Order: sequence, then C-alpha cells, then structure tokens
Amino acid sequence: MFPLVSEPRRSNLTDKVYANLSPAELIEHTLRAGLGALADSGALVVHTGEFTGRAPKDKFVVWDAFTENLIWWGEVNNPLPAEKFDWLYQRVRAYLQNKTLYLRDVYAGAREAYRLRIRVINELPWHNLFAHHLFIEPTEEERERFEPDYTLIVVPGFRAEPAIDGTRQHNFTVLNFSRRLILIGGSAYAGEMKKSVFTLLNYLLLQRGVMPMHCSATMGKAGDVALFFGLSGTGKTTLSADPERHLIGDDEHGWDDEGIFNFEGGCYAKCINLSPEKEPQIWKALRWGALVENVTFYPGTRRINFDDASITENTRAAYPLSYIEGAILPSVAPHPSHIFLLTADAFGVLPPIARLTKAQAMYHFLSGYTAKVAGTEAGIKEPQATFSACFGQAFLPLHPTRYAELFGQKLERHAVQIWLVNTGWTGGPYGVGRRMPLPYTRKMIHAALQGHLDKVSYVTEPFFGLQVPTEVPGVPSEILWPRNTWPDPTQYDKQAAHLAHLFRQNFEKYRDFASEEIRSAEPNPAAVMG
Repeated sequence: MFPLVSEPRRSNLTDKVYANLSPAELIEHTLRAGLGALADSGALVVHTGEFTGRAPKDKFVVWDAFTENLIWWGEVNNPLPAEKFDWLYQRVRAYLQNKTLYLRDVYAGAREAYRLRIRVINELPWHNLFAHHLFIEPTEEERERFEPDYTLIVVPGFRAEPAIDGTRQHNFTVLNFSRRLILIGGSAYAGEMKKSVFTLLNYLLLQRGVMPMHCSATMGKAGDVALFFGLSGTGKTTLSADPERHLIGDDEHGWDDEGIFNFEGGCYAKCINLSPEKEPQIWKALRWGALVENVTFYPGTRRINFDDASITENTRAAYPLSYIEGAILPSVAPHPSHIFLLTADAFGVLPPIARLTKAQAMYHFLSGYTAKVAGTEAGIKEPQATFSACFGQAFLPLHPTRYAELFGQKLERHAVQIWLVNTGWTGGPYGVGRRMPLPYTRKMIHAALQGHLDKVSYVTEPFFGLQVPTEVPGVPSEILWPRNTWPDPTQYDKQAAHLAHLFRQNFEKYRDFASEEIRSAEPNPAAVMG
C-alpha cells in the first residue's frame, strides 16, 4: 500500500485535521477505514446507514433576538432556543476531541459577487469528498487567504439526547444565523449538507434581491436559457438532461441582475433504475471519483445493480459538474427566456402544456403542486395532492410569499415566458389513464423553446384559466385538451373541480400574505365546461 500523501494539520477542535485533501486521498482514507468499496467503473460506493434521505422534521433554526421576527416559524423551521444550541455545540466540540477530521474550504455560488465562503468539517472522509463535488473549489491562491463566512460541522457519529439537547430525536440539522454555524449530527445522509447550505442561501440572497431557486437550468446553442422547476418524480432531471442543450446545473440556482448562476459545483442525481439508454450523461458521469450512495453490487461482482431498491429508492450519485459532457463552466448564464413548472398530475386533469400569465406563474410557483400515486408511500391508495411552496418548501427560512413576489418581479422585468407542463396522467387518473409519453413532453418543450408555440392559437381551460395550445408539432392534438382524452368527460369535470378545490384549500395559509395579483389566479371549482 502506498503511504498517505497527506499530513494532518492542527486545529482548535482536534489535533488531527486533514485539510483540503484531493479526491484520490479521500477515497484512500475511505477504503482504509473500511467505509466504502470501489465499483468496476471506478466510482466509490458507500452506505449512509440508518438515514437514506433527509429528515425535514429534525431541521432547526436557532431562535434568538435576531431571528425571532424574521424566520417563517412552524412546520418547516422548528425553533431551537439559543441556550440549547450553545449546550449542543459544546457537547459536539467535546465529542470531536481526539477525533480525526477532514476540513474543506469551499464556495457556494458561481457568481463571485454573491459567493459564500464555507468551511466544512467532516467526521467521514467520503463526506468531505461529497463536499468537494457539490461545492465550488477555490484556487490554491484563494485558499491561502480563505476566511469562512459560515462553518458547517458534520458529525454523524454524535447522537443527540432530546431530553437535554432540545431535539426531536438523536439526529439533527441546526442553523444558527447569528453565530454563522451549521451543525449536522446523527445522520450520515450526505444530502443534509447541500440542503442546509441551500437553506442558508435562501435566507441570505433573497434579502439582497437575488432569487434563490430549486430548479435545473440549461442553455441552448443560441445562448437561450431555460429553467425547470419540479418536485421529485416530475422529470426535472430527465428533461434537463437534453443532448441538444448544455447543462448549467441540475438543482440549485440564483437569479440576479446579470442572469443565472449555479449555487453548486456538482450534481447529486437520483440513480434508481439508471441506464445508459435513459440518462446517458449521468451514466457516463459515474466513473472514477464519483460517489454513489446506498446501491448494491451484482453478486460476485463490483458491478452496480441500479435496479435494486432494497436499501432505498433514494439511491444517489455525487460528481463534479465537469463530469457532464458540454456542461457550462463556470456555471453562469444570461437571464432565462423560458421557465417550465413541472407537475406529475395523477388526477389526470391538467393539460400536458399550458401558457401562464404572470399572476398564474406566481400562484403556481407558490403552490408547488404535484401528486403522489398509490404505492409510493404506505397507506396511499388513490392520487394524493402534494404542495411544496416554491417547489422547495423545506428549504425556505422566510415566508414563501416573499419568494413568490420576487419571482414575479423577475418575470416581468425580463419578459420571461412561463409554462405549466404536466408529465403525469392523461385519459383518466392514475389507475385508469396512462402516463404522458416522455417523447411527447420533450417535443412540447422543444416547441416552446424554438418559438413554434408563438405561432399557434390557444383556448382557455375554465377550471384553472390555463391557456392551452391547439397544436404542437409532432404531438397528437387530441391529448392537448385533457377532457377529450377521458372516456366520460363528466367524470373529468368532477375531478377537475376536486383538484381546483384542493389548490384553494392549500392556498388558505398564504391568502392573508399574498398580493391581490396572486389571489386573482386562484382556480374556480365551480367552472362549467363550454
């Protein structure tokens, strides 16, 4: 075995801290500790243990004089008293004494004017590899003068005691805006790191007039930019992985006065059922240096079985953006010309593509709708509406209407065309109809991007007031108007009225905070089809 090429440096937390190791060194440390294995592609395979996804109920924000009247407190942002944080932090510091740790100085934000300097301290070497991939690496010269704005400490081996630490259970993510600290403990799921920083950026940038967005972004050969918003299962990653366009980023972006910029330096893609035919760009990215979580090998081999969900459906792969062929580096781009709000409507009501007004765009952005189907979670036997404000409710420290209002200002200032795209069901609800064919969805998006939908006529759908095109090149016209695809159109009317009611019911918690413009776009459950 080759000797370790890295030497520990001293720190006020522990006597052994490895700083800014290369991916090769971090992989070596992981393998030596028995924490991972190499796949035949060269990717490092690890397991995250008890937690294979985020734990949103265990995310806290420190309640103090600074945050008391600023944060959107409640289900999303659970308060932790400042004195409890101080106690927890001291216990974490004591836990870290004599531990071997991995430190990494990184940036969040490709736009230098809004770049956040973050010092990441990890207990696990492969967590530090994740930080290398998902954040932006400074140059050696920049590292020499690096002074962090925030520090992120990740200790999966530390278990909180709820009775004394004020947590819900033994795992936790705590953001302390006053002390510029983030603590993550009790969970080895690496996604907690990137989403805690995204939450931080949602807090800081909105107050500077920059729109933080949970979306993917691509750029065409002519320099036109498209954004894709959507919750899990709506096709955000699949539709942005377009061989005809260049990837800016797959998950988190900011929108400032100059244009779009990626918050991250890499991708964290779901890889369940991954294949070279469905998603060739992601498949090619899972080579040496990539990090793959919670997958298994085919027996007797080091070949990953991407179809095996025995550990979790939420298998993930982390890799640098440079691993995607044709990716935009650095990840900055002009203002978007088109924005697509994706939904997988399992009720079979929404049209496969519709043009939105600014008010409708703000309303649907604030709603963040999709639907779960039977089998996705225990107890779900029929379609269930899911709403996540701004398509990222779990990461919003401030009230959602503040993000929706800024979103509307950006749309108006830059004359963006916005579309609602249903990648869900047609011809009836889940169990009766069928999923919208992906080739048709791609053709609709390409038609919008290429200006073909500027030349066709539109009809207005009455329940949601959506403008539906009467034709799209290469797509059968009959599927564009959902009511016509149902065996019994009167059943469609009942289902549409039901979904419109669910939208209004969800909107009640925002009504008193939303502008009249947003309220004007509410659907009408009492509509009558002409």
